[in-house]
Amino acid sequence: MKDTLKHRGMRNKLADTLIKKGISDKNTLDAIRCIPRHLFMDSSFEGHAYQDKAFPIAADQTISQPYTVAFQTQLLAVKPGQKILEIGTGSGYQTAVLLQLKAKVYTIERQLELFKKTKIFFSKLGYRPKKRIFGDGYKGLPEEAPFDGIVVTAGAPEVPRALMSQLKVGGRLVIPIGADDQIMTLYIRKSQKEFEKKEYGSFRFVPLLADKN
Repeated sequence: MKDTLKHRGMRNKLADTLIKKGISDKNTLDAIRCIPRHLFMDSSFEGHAYQDKAFPIAADQTISQPYTVAFQTQLLAVKPGQKILEIGTGSGYQTAVLLQLKAKVYTIERQLELFKKTKIFFSKLGYRPKKRIFGDGYKGLPEEAPFDGIVVTAGAPEVPRALMSQLKVGGRLVIPIGADDQIMTLYIRKSQKEFEKKEYGSFRFVPLLADKN
């Protein structure tokens, strides 16, 4: 598990690519420059780790395209010390980006294989989420609510009500909505009953599955 100067150079190039694609948040770009994405992937893909592409990981899932991770992170507008709920730990790369931004991260994964894998991996690399949960992301994490931000890393046919209810007033929910293609959607909670909704174009994600542990 090595991170070399060559890898760092490739990350800098990746950050430059993301800037050209419209990512402007300095903290997000710094996190992309900092985190060794190649360590989150199968070693056979290591040479491709800093291309702006998604790649397969275990349990028929993918590590998201860096642009997608950066885009969702930028929409979340994370501030240090904020409580962030991540639905779909996956490879752990998005988790690492959020931790790099000094968020308190609570992350849920429904694939046991990935849940076990990231547990070992996080401890090796020194990443420490506040909580790692094996379970159904559709339900959120009511016992730790409310959250400053919630990020969903799988496509949902509609917004799970449980997640809306677990958002602080002023909090932000970033979720891709749709069946085959998803529209990246931001909900900002304005009051107990009022949400502002903004849409940001088409993305592709694996589906968010309810009650399928």
